Amino acid sequence: MIIPLAEKIRPNTLENFIGQEHLIGINAPIYNLIKNKSVYSMIFWGPPGTGKTTLAKIIADNLKLPLYEFSAVNTGLSDLKQVLTSSKKIYQIGLGESQNVNKTKLFFIDEIHRFNKAQQDFLLPYVENGTIVLIGATTENPSFEIINALLSRCKVYVFNRLEQHNLDKILQSSITTLKYGQFNDVVKNKLLAFANGDARKLINTIEQIKYQEKTFDKITVDDLTRILTESSIKYDQNGEEHYNTISAFIKSMRFSDVDASLYYLARMLQGGEDPKFIVRRMIVFASEDIGIANNKALTLAISAKDAIDFVGMPEAQINLSHVVSYLALSKKSRQTYNAYFKAVDTVVKNGNLEIPMHLRNAPTKLMKSLGYGKGYGKIITNLPDKIKDQKFFN
Repeated sequence: MIIPLAEKIRPNTLENFIGQEHLIGINAPIYNLIKNKSVYSMIFWGPPGTGKTTLAKIIADNLKLPLYEFSAVNTGLSDLKQVLTSSKKIYQIGLGESQNVNKTKLFFIDEIHRFNKAQQDFLLPYVENGTIVLIGATTENPSFEIINALLSRCKVYVFNRLEQHNLDKILQSSITTLKYGQFNDVVKNKLLAFANGDARKLINTIEQIKYQEKTFDKITVDDLTRILTESSIKYDQNGEEHYNTISAFIKSMRFSDVDASLYYLARMLQGGEDPKFIVRRMIVFASEDIGIANNKALTLAISAKDAIDFVGMPEAQINLSHVVSYLALSKKSRQTYNAYFKAVDTVVKNGNLEIPMHLRNAPTKLMKSLGYGKGYGKIITNLPDKIKDQKFFN
């Protein structure tokens, strides 16, 4: 079995851990946690590649806790239940006194912000009674993504983007492990700049360079530029590929191409896209492109949102494929979309025209005497006089 470089150089003690000194330094929170053999649930919040997973493993190892790793991207309630029910008697013991600490299991859940409310609610009683120690890792603000009940039972620790000198240490450790020579200073600096505080990106790039036919000391800036271009992630949630893919997804549904629609759905989900983002686009599509040609489309698209909240990923991807197929195959009409934006254009051009008197509310005698509400139900046009013959909806 080929062991990835990241695993080969992953530190297993606080002494070897690089960065996050505010958490692991002498008398810092994680340092004291391990020193005192204390344990509690935590949320690790910070950018990718800053050591969240590694620090969770160090905690589990030092406290002799069995570690169960999950990724919220592909973990469902059934996966969590299976672990909990398989050792029910042990879990019922809970933390208790210090001698029972090794009877508790540590759940590390990466990207916990992707768990829906139902999945987070499921964890709550087990965290409360000490059945599990939870460490959730997230790149998103936990105030918005973690339910209050769970968040209130966890300490939140913020991870900072790694500094240049931190990355340099990781690079040197990688070089020592691989024994492929040293990078020249120009290449090294470009490599560190590309990593942008992300150790995972740095290590993966070094491993990619290793597969070239040159030792590290022979790698030029041009070589590195080519390698970085070839190995760059094709689905970047904040980059051009993100927008290209969602555009292809929408247009495929618009063309009633169900196969292409499902392909781009799978590509986004496998690339780690937030399913809620996809559903928002589907809900808009249901009214923008299908509209009154099939009024059930909007209801079904909203049901996809409910499925994500109630069922959660990965099972909800089945619900998404169902709705995407329906939207792609449905009849299309942009009548309501076009009509609305014609109305918007008229508002922009004409400003706030006088509302016809018969449509105005008349709660007082004075307003009635001024003609407010007069003729209501008898007047044919309800538009302001200046645009009374305007047609928006065809």
